[in-house]
Amino acid sequence: MDIVVKGRKTEVPERFRKHVAEKLKLEKIQKLDGKVISLDVEVSKEPNPRQADRCDRVEITLRSRGPVIRAEASANDPYAALDLAAEKLDARLRKQHDKRNTRRGARRLTAAEVPDHVPGAATLNGNGHAAPDEQSDGVPTKKIGSLEVKGEGPLVVREKTHVASPMSLDQALYEMELVGHDFYLFVDSETKEPSVVYRRHAYDYGVIHLSTDPMVTQAQQPAAGGTLGG
Repeated sequence: MDIVVKGRKTEVPERFRKHVAEKLKLEKIQKLDGKVISLDVEVSKEPNPRQADRCDRVEITLRSRGPVIRAEASANDPYAALDLAAEKLDARLRKQHDKRNTRRGARRLTAAEVPDHVPGAATLNGNGHAAPDEQSDGVPTKKIGSLEVKGEGPLVVREKTHVASPMSLDQALYEMELVGHDFYLFVDSETKEPSVVYRRHAYDYGVIHLSTDPMVTQAQQPAAGGTLGG
């Protein structure tokens, strides 16, 4: 497997190509992912003088039999951008490698444990057959994750719960870039409220903060005291 280096609207000097080969060690990458098919490095340049501090952008794309892994970074020169992108690629490869090893070491669930770990799995009765869904007014009810869906209802494809420590906005942006997603949910360390950072056009980012409406919270609280008898 070779590393393909190409430029988008810019020339790639031979010196930089050699630096890519030295920076991205194929032996190290193949140890973390033995099913690598191709490794592409694309260099582009931002002509806007206002973005001189991040005018050079490097995107690394690794394709294998598993999911595609991408890492990109911008800096004031292509060598610094490559170093940043290579660090992100290494972090994501290690994360994927550890995830595969964790799955291999996980024990198999017994039939009785499956309903507790797999949303929507059938429950077995005493004879070992699938127990029918509970009926209510002739409409079948099934449990998907923490939801009880009556009839067709909404389809919950996946439900996840994460334990999150409060963090700053800068740390949330760093974590989003690390996992390679277009958004990242976190708890703001200043407000202690849930927030979301997301990627916008070009190199801009946005942030959405959630706050509790005190009027709604007060209306939902039960009234104090009991009922007076006559």
